[in-house]
Amino acid sequence: MNSPTICRLPDWGLILVEGPDASTFLQGQLTNSVLGLNTVPSGAIAHGSSAARLTGYCTAKGRLLASAWISLHSSQTATQYALFVSRDLAAAFAKRLSMFVLRSKLTIRDVSEDWPVYGALSSMENLLPHLPADAIALAMQTPADTNSAKRIVFASQMTVDAQLNLSEWNAVEVASGIPRILAATQDQFVPQMVNLESVGGVDFKKGCYPGQEVVARSQYRGAIKRRLYLAKAQIPSESCPPATEIFHEEDPGQPAGMVVLSAPNPSNPDWVDLQIECKSELAQSGKLHLGDASGPSLELGTLPYSLIEI
Repeated sequence: MNSPTICRLPDWGLILVEGPDASTFLQGQLTNSVLGLNTVPSGAIAHGSSAARLTGYCTAKGRLLASAWISLHSSQTATQYALFVSRDLAAAFAKRLSMFVLRSKLTIRDVSEDWPVYGALSSMENLLPHLPADAIALAMQTPADTNSAKRIVFASQMTVDAQLNLSEWNAVEVASGIPRILAATQDQFVPQMVNLESVGGVDFKKGCYPGQEVVARSQYRGAIKRRLYLAKAQIPSESCPPATEIFHEEDPGQPAGMVVLSAPNPSNPDWVDLQIECKSELAQSGKLHLGDASGPSLELGTLPYSLIEI
């Protein structure tokens, strides 16, 4: 069995939530249910919807302030929820959650500095023997996954041999069509605008959470007019970071959408792969451009999953 290649993920952070009221508290805050998550011991990999889930955290107006992969882990000293989030919003996310703890018995900690985050493009069977004993790990599986090779993310306080090129991980993340909210794209999208519900990140039966009425209304009243799409453009990668605006050439006065994530194409360094959020009626026109209506043209690709439509 070959040793898996692992890379350090400097753009990822980790929040730990611990305490007797942690389950009830998170159930009332996130777009996906945390109830019933199987507890996974340190050094093991949480996988499948029974142990690891994608979720979001919204404003009262239903706009995403963060997305996260969440799982429940036990060690010799604690049982705690782990939320893997974008590093640049981890501290603010933890602080905002803490504002609503009130009398609940739990602690919320951004531990990104002490628990570096790593990623592996590997099967679980191949990675598991090489995980540090203290690792908090989960497989990034969604209902759309069709193969056994997964992205696996984990955090550890132990020394980790990281050899995988970060650009390879980023390219696979973009191609997955699974959104990740960053500080630059906070408060921009209702979950359906970035397909969060179509990749298993929203539970419409779980009950109340901030923004729940807006999210449900968007789903059941046909109000979803924008979606996440895959695209590519012939442009230097540094010139189209997340939140770069997208324009339609026949409507140059207002943006048609924005970049959600971007990564250099692994096969052609002259091209950049993108996740974009865009008005659905304009997405298939072939007239979308980066930056302004006369900027680099966007070529749309095919999502690796089907959209949930009502």
